[in-house]
Parts: sequence; C-alpha cells; structure tokens
Amino acid sequence: MVRLKDIAERVGVSISTVSRVIQNDSSRNVNPEIKRKVWMAVKEMGYTPNENARRLVYSSEEKKRQTKRIGWLANPRIANENPYFSKIFIGISETLNKAGYSLLLLHSDDLEEENQFQRMVREKEIEGILLVDPVRKETLAELKKWIPVVGVDFNYSDHSLSVVDYDREEAAWKGVEHLVSKGHTRIGFIGGGVDGDLHLEKRFKGYLKAMREFGLEINEKFIVDTEWYLERSYEWLKMTIEQSDGDLPTGFLCASDLLAIAAMRAVQEKGLSIPDDVAFVGIDNNDLAQYVVPALTTISIPQYEMGVVAAKALLNLIAEESDRIDLKTFVATELIIRKST
Repeated sequence: MVRLKDIAERVGVSISTVSRVIQNDSSRNVNPEIKRKVWMAVKEMGYTPNENARRLVYSSEEKKRQTKRIGWLANPRIANENPYFSKIFIGISETLNKAGYSLLLLHSDDLEEENQFQRMVREKEIEGILLVDPVRKETLAELKKWIPVVGVDFNYSDHSLSVVDYDREEAAWKGVEHLVSKGHTRIGFIGGGVDGDLHLEKRFKGYLKAMREFGLEINEKFIVDTEWYLERSYEWLKMTIEQSDGDLPTGFLCASDLLAIAAMRAVQEKGLSIPDDVAFVGIDNNDLAQYVVPALTTISIPQYEMGVVAAKALLNLIAEESDRIDLKTFVATELIIRKST
C-alpha cells in the first residue's frame, strides 16, 4: 500500500508538503511545479487518499463504481439567463434525468489546477464532465486521463476530444447566400471576436468566405467587432448611418440575433425601412427573433438538440470504458425566412 511517505520520497519533499497538496490546503503556498510532481506521483504510484477515491480509480481487477453523477462546467448564470445556453442545458438535463443521472454544477476553479480537479473527481464522485466554459489545453489533456469529457459549443471545436457544436462558418455562409438571393451585393457584418480578434471568429470567417465566393466587395467600413455588446451594435450602426451620406450596405449579416435586433433599432430610429432600405439576417433563432418588428430572418441553431446529443455522447463514453473514441458532431442549421429580408 502506497503511503504519503513514499510519495514524499519520490518527489523529494516533506510528508507535510505532500499532505497539503493532496488536501488542497491553502494555508501555506506550495510551488506549482511541486504540486504537479506530487500529483504525477499520486497517479503513477496509485495512491488513493480515501475509500471514495479508491472506488473511483480504474484498475484491471476493479470496475469503477457507478454514482450516476455528471459534472457541468459553465458559468452559473448562463444556464438560466442566456437563452442560447439555457436551451442546451435543458436538453442535457432532461436526457441525463431520463438515464437516471444527476447533474452537478462545477466552477472554473474546480479545474484550474491538476490537484484541484483530481480531488474534485474523487470527492464529488462524478463519472464524466460536460465542458462549456474554456479550460487550459494542459488541464484538458490531464482531465481526459482521469474521466470521460465532452465539450459543448465553440470553445472546444478545435480540441482533441468529443465535441458537439454547429458549423459556424456554414451558418454564416447560408446567411450571406440568402441575402445574395434577394439581390443584395453590398453586405456588411456585425459580430464579435474570439479573445479580442474578430478574424478568429468562425462566423466572420464564413462571411468572408461567402463574400469572396460570390465575388462581392468586402468593405471594412461596414464590418464591426462589437465584442458581443448589444449597445455597441446599436451605437455603431447609428453612427455609421449618420456619417454615411447615403453610402450604406443594403444588407447585414449579424453573428447573433440579439446583435441584429439592436442594429435594427438603430436603422428604424434613423427613419430607414427594413427590409426595403436595409435587410438583416441573424444567427441563433432566439425566441425574440419572431416577435420583433419586422420579424427577423435567421439561421436556426437547434440548441436543445445540441444538449441532447452532448449528454448522449458523454453517456456513451462512460459506457465504453476500454475503447473510447473522440467524435466531433455538428448539428444541422436551418434558414428561417421572416420579414427582415
């Protein structure tokens, strides 16, 4: 049986240091590199600090005890207040409930350092994790060694793990295609960036790709990174109209319905008509989109289905203990034509 003393000797630190790391004792600081070495020794030597952990460690002789508990890493507010993520959350929770699983909300701090998430896996006895909020690549790589993981939405589309998302470039392309089909050749873009860079955002990449394929001019004057703030969409378009001297796009692709709704207000306040003067296409199919005047044409994202698929993907990974394969699943998007075009 592995003891704290054995781990201390392997790492070259005192037993009390090993104990503080394993117990996540914050009363005294421990060098991050020492923490990493301690947890590496824990994993390599098979040390389990309590009976719950012992049951949760895989071995050739012992199967993991089922707890029917799934972790969900997301900002505590988004499941309730963000309509996009709330539908995903409902799909996840209903699917897991039907399978007899409960959902445990995790915080980003739980996965900030390797010692924290290893302790979290042990003490909370979760069988798998659904990730919405981003975690560091290094953390993700280590996390996958301990527990089945599925990423939901854009933060994980380019990572090496199972992911459920939609094709953002294709969605934007569909929006531009629809505007072109309505005779528009001057099309602007209202969106937000990733890590402060609009060019990293896939809906913007899809807009650029479509504009080039249709042979249309890309005018930087009519492209804005709102940083996802609705008021910036509204204020920017209002100012653009005031300074345009009539030189405006006849259509806008917006990276979200809410950004589109804010921009539509600016157009209407300036006495322009939608869609006669300016047409709008959003992306989401937010509940508000059908109730604004005029109703917003949008690319519908099946958020509820994303949640269902993500939950089922994680349950499959949990069941397939010996042969887990990472799969990327993109749900289909659909053009919903309303009065704004």
